[in-house]
Amino acid sequence: MARLPKSFRRLLLLVASIPLLVVLLGILYQLGMNHLEGQVRTLGESLQWAAATLTTTGYGRDSSWTHPVMEFFVIFVEFAGVLLLFLVFPVFVIPFLEERFEVRLPGVLPDLDGHVLIYRYGPAVTSLLEELEQADVPSVIFEEDEAVARRLHEREHKVVLGNLEDEDPDLSHLVGARGLVLNGHDDDNAVMILGARYHGYEGPIIALVEDPNRRPPLLRAGANIAFTPSHVLAAAIAARASVKISPRLSTVRQLGQHLQVAELRIHASSPFAGKSVADARIRAQTGATVVGLWSGGELLRQPPVSTIIGVGMIVVAVGGPQAIERLGALATPVRRDGVLLIVGDSEIGRKVASFLREAGEQVRVVQPEAAEGVDVVGDPLSPDVLKKAGAADAQAVVVSFDSDSATLLASAVTRNLAPEVVIIAAASRAENVSRIHRAGADFALSVGQVAGQLLAYHLLGQESVSLEAEIKIVSTSAGTLAGRSIGTTWIREKTGCSIVAVERGDEIIVEWDEQLTLQESDTVYVSGTSETIAEYFRVFPGTQHAPAARQRPAYIVESSDPGGSGA
Repeated sequence: MARLPKSFRRLLLLVASIPLLVVLLGILYQLGMNHLEGQVRTLGESLQWAAATLTTTGYGRDSSWTHPVMEFFVIFVEFAGVLLLFLVFPVFVIPFLEERFEVRLPGVLPDLDGHVLIYRYGPAVTSLLEELEQADVPSVIFEEDEAVARRLHEREHKVVLGNLEDEDPDLSHLVGARGLVLNGHDDDNAVMILGARYHGYEGPIIALVEDPNRRPPLLRAGANIAFTPSHVLAAAIAARASVKISPRLSTVRQLGQHLQVAELRIHASSPFAGKSVADARIRAQTGATVVGLWSGGELLRQPPVSTIIGVGMIVVAVGGPQAIERLGALATPVRRDGVLLIVGDSEIGRKVASFLREAGEQVRVVQPEAAEGVDVVGDPLSPDVLKKAGAADAQAVVVSFDSDSATLLASAVTRNLAPEVVIIAAASRAENVSRIHRAGADFALSVGQVAGQLLAYHLLGQESVSLEAEIKIVSTSAGTLAGRSIGTTWIREKTGCSIVAVERGDEIIVEWDEQLTLQESDTVYVSGTSETIAEYFRVFPGTQHAPAARQRPAYIVESSDPGGSGA
């Protein structure tokens, strides 16, 4: 037998209780009039008085009383009647009408052939839903919180409302599903895993684990993959912050002693600030080539010449030592040494500190309360505390609070205190990342972003997944470019790649004018992405391999964000 809705049960209780209340008050009124006022009233007359008083419609012939007890009784019933009117509609009638006419959410799973079933909605799966939508893979969310389910329904997600405690969901329709993602509590995830396998589902099951210690039991129960999203985010943040965990230029030495890659922040007094890449003429003024531009936490690889270089942006440039030195005089080099400051009291921050210490980094933790591993005790949102902790001289500041609003405020406070320091923030919700960027963070990652990419990797069969952007520098032959000038931007406009250096004999040319013409024996270093370099090889045949006399492997320079690259 189906259980009656809560609002309907409330209304039935109201309908049943009102007659009883009228009878009770009528009998009390009859007894009071007969024995205290000395006026005989029948039961019918007393019931009429009780009903009229509770509904505030009047008393009929009874309008005054002399006995104190009766006067108090009448006053009490009058107030009870007014209170009852205020309660009946908002508590009983309106919820019943809303439930009666609002859309009913399905309580049974539909045919899930080719679908991805997500158990419980939350920040960790928001990015996954976007990835699935972009890939045209249908999804269904099994949600236990009715308010959340209705919000998802209003956003046009397919939602099924259920409750593992009250009923055993029929998971037989899972057979044929593309995947099952579990985002509930660990014990509920275990129930879903066992139920899915019991009903014959053999597809991938990915469990997002709250406690890492429960990962092995969930794997034994039948999950194919189990990971803790907060720890994945902590690993990504630590890799951004530390060049020891993820070396930003692991193969740069193989490019020769005359070629360097540097990152520099554009300060307000820089002549490049506010100009486009073309108008800044960085190469003409310094000899360095801009291969990337960090803005709002995103890497613009081979930025278009119309891109405006704003204050606070970080330029990734390639050039000789003198060229990089000249560029550094016009911008502020990003620090690559010193302490890494961890600000905030979240579990993610503590895990980031653990990863960094294991990598041999110098770490300083700021938290409001004393605890193991805490170096500075004080309000992490206080400029005085951050100044005492050495934020201005830090290699980078990692900001991580349980609340995204606190992370946003801490980013703003830190940026105001230390305009040149690299700020890396951890957010809970993906939609708050852009706000945290605007508050002052150079880089911000959310749980949903890192978890979403990993989930999409396993569910969509992507060949690779990257939590970081990457710039490649490869050594090539002159090929069909032999005898042609490389001094203009036509190569970049045609392929999206830039030539950053030319090796000719024992010389590496990193500065040239428009008259430089490539020779057949030259080795050419080209910067771009995987896609643009592939286009470069297609447009210029014969360039893919270096000359036999000096053939060498392709070199990947992972453009680090200001805290390292890779995840």
